[in-house]
Amino acid sequence: MSYFKGKLLVFSCLVLLMPSCTVVPVEPGAYYSRAAKAHLYELKQWAFDGRLAVSGVNDSWSASISWVHAPGEDKIRLSGPLGQGAMYIRLLDDFVILDRGDGKVESSAHSEEFINQQLGMFVPVHSLRYWVVGLPEPSRKFEETGNGFKQAGWQSEYKEMQRASDEIMPRKITITNNQVKLKLIVDQWNLNDAKTK
Repeated sequence: MSYFKGKLLVFSCLVLLMPSCTVVPVEPGAYYSRAAKAHLYELKQWAFDGRLAVSGVNDSWSASISWVHAPGEDKIRLSGPLGQGAMYIRLLDDFVILDRGDGKVESSAHSEEFINQQLGMFVPVHSLRYWVVGLPEPSRKFEETGNGFKQAGWQSEYKEMQRASDEIMPRKITITNNQVKLKLIVDQWNLNDAKTK
């Protein structure tokens, strides 16, 4: 077990129980609609803070997550409570830089394979750039379901929505395949980009 995963495992029961410092503006009666979100493909910049739980066949862990997306670059921070076991991931197209905060920085030109090796299970990082916003990856086929869609062998379900600026964005998301389950709770969205509807 890696140092990072070991730290997160110790605190896995605590992270999802930690109260958010922000009052989440849950939108009563708001349901997921892919068609209503299609204009978000034009959204160039966004960020969120939340809590992530990942479980696989032989392992599971939980972490706080902060994700900042900009054109050509994603910055993801995963950490246990009080910043323990932090991992910083910087994605530049298909190039990845990983910093565990211990002075050891690693990089790879095979970003998804490298990240999954570090996490110990397959997580579709490139597709997640779209799925967390509530959209299928545009270059792949997908099948709509009642509260989400299926794509590339994964089921994305949007359990609860919230208001962020003038948008209705996901709050509770579950993404699963036959081996891995990701549960994400977004505590706060920051949509700092002009959108066209």
